[in-house]
Amino acid sequence: NKMKKIILISLIALTVASCNQKNSNTETQSNYLRPTKADTVDATNDFYDNAETYELAVKPISIEGEIENPGLVDFSTLPLRSVIVKETLLAENGDEFIGAYRYDGYSLYDMLNHIKLNKKNSDEFNPIIDLYVQVENDKGEKVNISWGEVYYPNHLQEIIVAKRVMRIVPSKTNELWPLPESGKLVIASDLITERNISNPVKITVKSYPKSFKTVKGLKPLYSPSLDIYNENEKLVSLTKNPHELSKETFHTIFYGRGRGIHSTQPFEGVMLKDILSRYIEFNRESIRQGIFLVVAEDGYRGVFTFSEVMNRNDQSEILLVCNPEVKDDGIFRLFPACDFFSDRAIKGINAIYFSANEQ
Repeated sequence: NKMKKIILISLIALTVASCNQKNSNTETQSNYLRPTKADTVDATNDFYDNAETYELAVKPISIEGEIENPGLVDFSTLPLRSVIVKETLLAENGDEFIGAYRYDGYSLYDMLNHIKLNKKNSDEFNPIIDLYVQVENDKGEKVNISWGEVYYPNHLQEIIVAKRVMRIVPSKTNELWPLPESGKLVIASDLITERNISNPVKITVKSYPKSFKTVKGLKPLYSPSLDIYNENEKLVSLTKNPHELSKETFHTIFYGRGRGIHSTQPFEGVMLKDILSRYIEFNRESIRQGIFLVVAEDGYRGVFTFSEVMNRNDQSEILLVCNPEVKDDGIFRLFPACDFFSDRAIKGINAIYFSANEQ
């Protein structure tokens, strides 16, 4: 009997230890994508774990705006996400490279995932693609990010608030890039990283404050021209894509969030940024706060930030397709190659509005 008790106690102890180890491993795996200790002997094939990882202090962040449940972000419930970036800023004598880094932090996707939207314009336009979020830091600097950038891209979870950083050190030069000193917003798809502001403290959810008459099921959905505006000043009216711009053909699986598969046919058009760059200046203010609102003849519309249209590092460009012979769903439409879903492939476009001022 004594021996049986000893065996039973030993089994219980082993079971508890095993459970504790399992819980510990689960916690580690859910919270950390990589060990914080540097792999200095190339024990793995991962290029992004070779240097020391540094902690960054993240300030409390509130979420407010057009939502029903404002409040502070509870970071303890969120997993860490990892992104890699080559940070580069605008400068008078050309773009200024700052350094290459791996950042670990909390994604905007996760932070906004359980908020309940309360759109101001929901009676007029219920779809969510005219939403954007404004991130503000402790210095009052603000950047805009479209709802589409957060929830529609082919590559999710690539906008984070970083709490850890690691230099990606060149193996031959061993150059050590300067380290940030605090938590920061990091948007991995940006080419010029002016939106990566330090110490974000507030996220505000907004719908674009411009009203249009909406006619659901309008037939034919057709506009013979496309007007481009800057702060409500009409810059140009297009009846076709400029002939001098080269046409691009993007092959795609065209899939909608509601109706599923639409087609597997390619889209042909010109890159929207090549048209808009003729009229809209590429500067820090536009990169940080610039917003395009694309509007169709039936009032359907969607928000795109200046940066996601004009400042991409992934070549997932947005096409402007023009088919003058199409009398329904024509003649202009978008194809956003960056999106998983087709919701922002707006057709029957009659206007594009740009604003670089805070909305």
